[in-house]
Amino acid sequence: VGVVTGACLAKKGHLVIGVDINKAKVDAINKGNSPIIEKGLDEIVSSAVKNKLFSASVSAREAILKTDIGMVCVGTPSAESGAIDIGNLKTVVREIGEALNGLDRFYTVVIRSTVLPGTVEGGLIPILEEASGKKSGRDFGVCVNPEFMREGNSLEDFYKPAKTIIGAVGKKEK
Repeated sequence: VGVVTGACLAKKGHLVIGVDINKAKVDAINKGNSPIIEKGLDEIVSSAVKNKLFSASVSAREAILKTDIGMVCVGTPSAESGAIDIGNLKTVVREIGEALNGLDRFYTVVIRSTVLPGTVEGGLIPILEEASGKKSGRDFGVCVNPEFMREGNSLEDFYKPAKTIIGAVGKKEK
């Protein structure tokens, strides 16, 4: 989801910095290669990197310092019990919160990962606030925009989604 979203946004003219802990994926993107197999994606990544609109880093802080919006595209696999595992999502949100600490401008965090209702308000925003020392709605915004991409059809689903859902928590205080 992250590579597709990043590459497609870059193709639309946005400056995108992808972040991943997997250095091999980061290196592939920075060389203009897609780290995943998806028909047509390699060409979009290559063009976006060539046009200096898409790059990748292992550092969330580096990306946040250079951007206004962070889109969280972390897998939320099902546990054996059927519950959604948001452990990796919590780790990424904490990293973002730590990167926001000391940032002197408003920043927006968009959760693209699939989560149950209440997860963002009850679980993720408190992590962002604790790690950043900042307040949601005043110092940073949080938006939920879940993806509905199918493997093998993700480019088509990005450009022609079956549905688009956007929810925001709070608003920027003046």
